[in-house]
Amino acid sequence: MMAARQISSSGRGSEPLRVALISMPWSIFNRPSIQLGALKAWLDGDGAIETSTFHPYLQVAKALGTETYHHLAQNSWAAEALYSPLLFPEQREQAARLFHESCKKNRQLRGLDFDRTVQLLDQALDQWLATLNPGRFQLIGFSICFNQLLASLTAAARIKKEHPDLPIVAGGSACVGAIGASLLDTFAQLDYVISGEGEGALTRLCHCLQGKGTAEMESSGIIQRSRPYAEKPGSGIADLNQLPIPDYTPYFQEMGDLFPTRPFIPVLPLEFSRGCWWNRCTFCNLNLQWRGYRWKESARVVAEVKEQALRHGGLDFTFTDNALPPKEADLFFQTMAAESMDVEFFAEIRVLTDAARLSGWRRGGLSSVQVGIEALSSSLLARMEKGTTVMDNIAAMKAALACGMRLDGNLITEFPGSTGAELAETLENLDYVLPFTPLTGAAFFLGKGSPVSEDPQKYGISALLRHPGNRRLFPEAILGKLDLLIQGYRGDRREQHRSWQPVVRKIGQWQDFHAHRGSHAVPALSYRDGGTFLLVRQEQLHGPCLHHRLRGKSRQIYLFCQTIRTLDELAGRFPTISSRDLENFLADLSRKRILFQESDRLLALAIPASPR
Repeated sequence: MMAARQISSSGRGSEPLRVALISMPWSIFNRPSIQLGALKAWLDGDGAIETSTFHPYLQVAKALGTETYHHLAQNSWAAEALYSPLLFPEQREQAARLFHESCKKNRQLRGLDFDRTVQLLDQALDQWLATLNPGRFQLIGFSICFNQLLASLTAAARIKKEHPDLPIVAGGSACVGAIGASLLDTFAQLDYVISGEGEGALTRLCHCLQGKGTAEMESSGIIQRSRPYAEKPGSGIADLNQLPIPDYTPYFQEMGDLFPTRPFIPVLPLEFSRGCWWNRCTFCNLNLQWRGYRWKESARVVAEVKEQALRHGGLDFTFTDNALPPKEADLFFQTMAAESMDVEFFAEIRVLTDAARLSGWRRGGLSSVQVGIEALSSSLLARMEKGTTVMDNIAAMKAALACGMRLDGNLITEFPGSTGAELAETLENLDYVLPFTPLTGAAFFLGKGSPVSEDPQKYGISALLRHPGNRRLFPEAILGKLDLLIQGYRGDRREQHRSWQPVVRKIGQWQDFHAHRGSHAVPALSYRDGGTFLLVRQEQLHGPCLHHRLRGKSRQIYLFCQTIRTLDELAGRFPTISSRDLENFLADLSRKRILFQESDRLLALAIPASPR
């Protein structure tokens, strides 16, 4: 009855439907929401819809301080715990416990007063809602991603309390499929959920609310309380080149009002592609909302960069892609390298072993990357279906450092079913990657919809459970109705946690090693070429710096292995050296940790001390 009343009463003839789209904490404060910017630009192309976007996370960043906000936004459990008492007062004690447990390893958050912070968030929400004046809109929409669920549900509940007939829709990566259907069934403050890409489905919902008929409501992508949920994924936008450029103007207006002295210059989000061209990693559930892999042409992305830089006076961009399209990225960065703009980009990319390609991307402005390393055991990488080996991962880490590109990556610990041999291999290979930018240890979590979640027995998981963190955030009666992005499980969790501790400690030593080095001018493992000899300089985790001199053929072999080579290639290049002498020489370099060998493939690890 609610949906039918809203549809029939919202028709306004030729008057446009006024829509408010909202992104709650804990969106990254120093960048506009690409979800809101993209939807606003799309909906505004429909003459019957008038769209306003709001970024209340900016107000929270001002209330808490940008540094505190930044650290909370990086800590999903702590961030969600702060909104739990506002929606479920009975959960305050449990949420506070989760908050403190999640913050104990973060110096910036350890001393944060939970109750005082909750009070600040409560006040900031009420103040923002007073300025929003929701009654002037005919539809309210929340974009809900990974750690925005409880903040969005809290705001929606307060809006619905004051405006019970005002329809509210939620969408985003935290609302896909059965997850979104369970949210709609559980929370009365939501009237609709958009599952998957939002442009087409949200447009159809707006048309229906304008009284243009209900047939479009039956199409895929719109979940309604009045209809039983059936998995009907939307097809999405076929040609991304037809998308309008996202409109970030409202974000900059809000930022100017709240931070008039502009203590930060925002990073501008870009979208090159949707989905993932690999899409096989067994732990990943990042592509639930996408249907197939699609990408924009490089020329279109170049034009978008120029337009957004001109509009907003920014030169820092972040790609929101799960994986850049390699061939179009080649063209894009080649074009950007020839431009006079001093731009810098961040992107998530697949492992690249081609140092020349990565250098080309760096010349085009790609200064920082998140690379899907995930493991330093080849058998573990195979079970993760990464499509890479340890050699590939090490080559990518080396290539990034050599071309001056910041590489961030995770090393997943506690993966279900990890063996003693895989742990031993990981510990050994950590010695080889010591000179490179350290990875971050990330304990495995079970994401709903991931291949591990869909076939848990294959990975030694005996039962799927509610995640312990969610048990702290939600009352039991409500949690029992919900499907959520992160799941708990029963299996070998305790054993894996115990077994992986030596790896966790070694990652910490690796990070400390580079923290104490600081911004050292010379890489931790580097070489200088004397024409007939090489001088290799090697810093150690413990002990003095080592120096190695390689002469004649030894120098030639080491330089030949600056890219991945096979034993057959070496034998063909140096036929006068016996196989036994060659293998002994390579084994000596490997023992010294200045060359890595995996089966018959080899890679010299030192990089030029002064890149030319």
